Amino acid sequence: MFDWLIVGAGFAGSVLAERIASQRQESVLLIDRRSHVGGNAYDCYDEAGILVHLYGPHIFHTNSAAIAGYLSQFTAWRPYEHRVLARVDGKLLPIPINLDTINRLYELDLTSEELEVFFAARRETVEQITTAEDVVVSTVGRELYEKFFQGYTRKQWGRDPSQLSKSVTARVPTRLNRDDRYFGDKFQNMPAGGYTRMFRRMLDNPRIHIMLQADYRAIRDRIPHRRLIYTGAVDEFFDFRFGPLPYRSLSFQHVTLERERTQPVAVINYPQDEDYTRVTEYKHLTGQVHPCTSLSYEYPSDTGDPYYPVPCPENEALYKRYEMLAAQLRHVWFVGRLATYRYYNMDQVIGQALATFERIQRTVSAGAQATDRAEAAE
Repeated sequence: MFDWLIVGAGFAGSVLAERIASQRQESVLLIDRRSHVGGNAYDCYDEAGILVHLYGPHIFHTNSAAIAGYLSQFTAWRPYEHRVLARVDGKLLPIPINLDTINRLYELDLTSEELEVFFAARRETVEQITTAEDVVVSTVGRELYEKFFQGYTRKQWGRDPSQLSKSVTARVPTRLNRDDRYFGDKFQNMPAGGYTRMFRRMLDNPRIHIMLQADYRAIRDRIPHRRLIYTGAVDEFFDFRFGPLPYRSLSFQHVTLERERTQPVAVINYPQDEDYTRVTEYKHLTGQVHPCTSLSYEYPSDTGDPYYPVPCPENEALYKRYEMLAAQLRHVWFVGRLATYRYYNMDQVIGQALATFERIQRTVSAGAQATDRAEAAE
């Protein structure tokens, strides 16, 4: 009999397993369908001996000292500020759009003050900003929207930005200066030994038992447990009672080249003609010294493992129906991107997991645990 069954060994499940085992001294069975812990943040050495992110680039950044401090128990850090270029009209240009982006695209020499005038002349008036398209055209105008955002978003989400929630593009700032960092967070670092090593340290507790290549449906009635934390797809948990929630998936083409570097930055976005959305060169992220380099080409699709909830009004309405079912269950917590149908960054998932643990601390008392034990013995 385990005190807790946790489904999914990504950030949400692993953080909660660590907290429950170390702070409550309770037993945890942590399961995952895959053959490894770490979820989509899993990294490993490829055949050439290069550390790669098997499921695409994961860049850690946060403004939360508490979240950074929590992870620092399990890893040292390598300073890294992420920079991205977009290939537009045959040029490699900084993204998010900044002063250099516009000057190099149009061969201008604008100042920051002149760039504001440039944008103001091109912005479209949108009475109510509700879609991803609205956000961009009301900020930088339609031409830049079409060059940098429309094609990329169509490939990434399988929908036009006019059909997606404003949250999709509201995440990407527009800058009047030359700041070419992709993120502006105070804490921007990569785990010095990689994500997988960090997860292994997090889960190194005798009270945590890990079962990989295990499906929840196959074991839920076979392994006794008192409480459940579920981080998988919420619609699957309820046997698709109201129909499937749409998710976007990704596939990757991983290649190794016999040269030290091939890209000027870790990630290059391709918003125009190519089938793939972006190409990542991992040595930029890890700082690894190696005579070869490994890259991944990223192809979004509707089929495969669910990666991203698709944010639009009809999907959010469908999720609300599942959310109502979830709220009726005792001793079950739904946590993470798939279980709560939200497009969270890594630090947001960690924050949600830590907040869930605090709720568990408040609501699951020692007395309630004793009651559960007595009921199980009857």
